[in-house]
Amino acid sequence: MTLARDDIAVPSAPISRPQFDAKALIAVPGLVFMALAFAVPVLMLVGESFVDRNGFSLAGYRKVLGDPYYIGIIGNSLQLACITTAACLAIGYPAAWALARIRGAWQVILFALIFLPLTVSIVVKTFGLTIMMRRDGIINFLLVNLGFIERPMRLVFTEFSLYFGMVNVFLPFMILPLYSVMRMLDPRLLDASASLGAGPVHTFLRVTLPLTMPGIIAGGTLVFSISVAAYVTPGLLVGDRFMTMSQVMAKAYLNIRDFQLGASMAVIMLVISAALILASSYLVRTPGGERR
Repeated sequence: MTLARDDIAVPSAPISRPQFDAKALIAVPGLVFMALAFAVPVLMLVGESFVDRNGFSLAGYRKVLGDPYYIGIIGNSLQLACITTAACLAIGYPAAWALARIRGAWQVILFALIFLPLTVSIVVKTFGLTIMMRRDGIINFLLVNLGFIERPMRLVFTEFSLYFGMVNVFLPFMILPLYSVMRMLDPRLLDASASLGAGPVHTFLRVTLPLTMPGIIAGGTLVFSISVAAYVTPGLLVGDRFMTMSQVMAKAYLNIRDFQLGASMAVIMLVISAALILASSYLVRTPGGERR
């Protein structure tokens, strides 16, 4: 006698209910602080972008998104963030690789050279760059005496000084995520690739680059997010010659007292950063949907 499949009783797996873990209470002070110091101000800023003297209004967004001047400023911020991120990646990738591979005193020296600048104020570093780049600064002195130029040229308040300063400030934020990934990379994988006949370029493109991609995505996301919102470095190195979204926000709140304009620009910046974080979170997933 055969039994139909429906006649076979299959025991159901017990449903496990999540149990409260008392250790989670340790995170409560941090969560409360973040809610008060971050979430509440951001929500208030978002609300202010929809309110003017007469009540609910989209005038701030119409002014920002409908005026070519403000569209150009958003483009300036995106351009600044993209160039800064690309330059930091080009310089930081080999630096992180060297940092992850060397040992001993040289690793300590490289760590100091890369991360000690983080202990110096951005204002101090930026003013130091202006002294170095002025007409009687060290850069013009070397260029003139080495014969590259005949007379000192203007470097301060140019886009070159802006990009140079941005990379100087944000480079460590690219190196750190790259280093954390590269230090866990098994060197035997590179040896195995070479033993199978792959050249250095093929090994880099097919082995090293894919395995370090999480670090590239994390570092790129971090640098882009903070450089698109940079205020001090652009303000000191180039001033109003290259307006950014942060500068518009500051002028809207401090000078022209147009709070809705400043809040609307802040929300647009927040949307750009949130979209980038969501995109990077998607990119670090494997095709099967699991995180790397």
